[in-house]
Amino acid sequence: MSTKKQSRASRSGGESKKDTPESERKSSFSPAGIRTFLQEVHAEFSKIVWPEKKVTMGLTGFVIVLVVIISLYLGSVDLLLGKLVSTVLK
Repeated sequence: MSTKKQSRASRSGGESKKDTPESERKSSFSPAGIRTFLQEVHAEFSKIVWPEKKVTMGLTGFVIVLVVIISLYLGSVDLLLGKLVSTVLK
């Protein structure tokens, strides 16, 4: 098993983070680290396939209708249970 790990490491051509001294590692909060992070974020955002406006509006409408229906259901159940509890306590 160790030979597989060694062969993988040798194929990658680079040293791992454990092999590099701490003085040579870049801090993630350095300007270079921040710049690298922002470049990677930009690259990932360019890979996103955004839905069309019509699909987004349709799904948003569906969510709003579903929220209204569920809130009406929960409100009516709360009202009925409140009336039931008040009649039992009288």
